[in-house]
Amino acid sequence: MTNLILSVLMLAGAALVAGGIYILRKGVNKKQGWLMLVAAAVMFANVAIQTIPVPESNQPVPTMSED
Repeated sequence: MTNLILSVLMLAGAALVAGGIYILRKGVNKKQGWLMLVAAAVMFANVAIQTIPVPESNQPVPTMSED
């Protein structure tokens, strides 16, 4: 499920980048174009943070020990 969410975020970020560049080139509403590019950067940063490997000792769910 996490992979699906990260994939959707990457696609949405790419769409925001394309839309932001289009709006900036068109020159109609530059503020909206810059905000779209910032939103895309935030999405890409979130994906990068989620994909950073975590050491085994810092896992959110403790592993079951076999007795």
